[in-house]
Amino acid sequence: MIPGARLIILGRQGAGKGTQCVRLSRHYVVPHISTGDMLRAAAREGTDLGTAAKKIMDAGGLVGDDIMIGLVDERLEKADASTRGYILDGFPRTVTQAEALDGLTARKPIHVVIDLDVPREIVLERISSRRVCRDCGTNYRTSGDDPSPWICDVCGGDVQQRADDTPDAVNRRLDLYETQTAPLIEYFSSRGALAVINGVGHPDHVFKRLTDAVEARR
Repeated sequence: MIPGARLIILGRQGAGKGTQCVRLSRHYVVPHISTGDMLRAAAREGTDLGTAAKKIMDAGGLVGDDIMIGLVDERLEKADASTRGYILDGFPRTVTQAEALDGLTARKPIHVVIDLDVPREIVLERISSRRVCRDCGTNYRTSGDDPSPWICDVCGGDVQQRADDTPDAVNRRLDLYETQTAPLIEYFSSRGALAVINGVGHPDHVFKRLTDAVEARR
């Protein structure tokens, strides 16, 4: 365990970030802070923020910087993150957000930023074939011969394709990634904080690469 570990995981959506972040969270005993999960929870609750964010996410867009920075600021002030550390997944997505995060973490800087690198064509195939339990969020992959209705093995909820997982929506998100998020690679690299990790291969092998990168920055 690294006491107070503070990590950022970058990479295209569908690169396997979510699963690997959960594993890292358990391995280092720090909270996994997924802004995507936080926004989807707000959307399910029907809050003003959630309703606005849902419209943007369903269209394959990125939620505005001001909303995201405020959301993360509140989360990092909670006891588990402020005392034990955290893994940020889905934030920052723009240089503006990264600059704001520098201010939020001035007293306790980020230890390492990891870019989980997976080619675009693999990401598109992964996300387009993904199906998710509406209730518990368990991920599945379509085979083309799926049961109807498709019932989650974990909680019995309905398994379905998310509105923002269609090929058109995925391609829009990937285009936004290239224009807005990819510059973060240069931003963090210029500060000596970046470690680029190959995200292709067996999940256990990818996880070993990730932990090796974290240990190298201890």
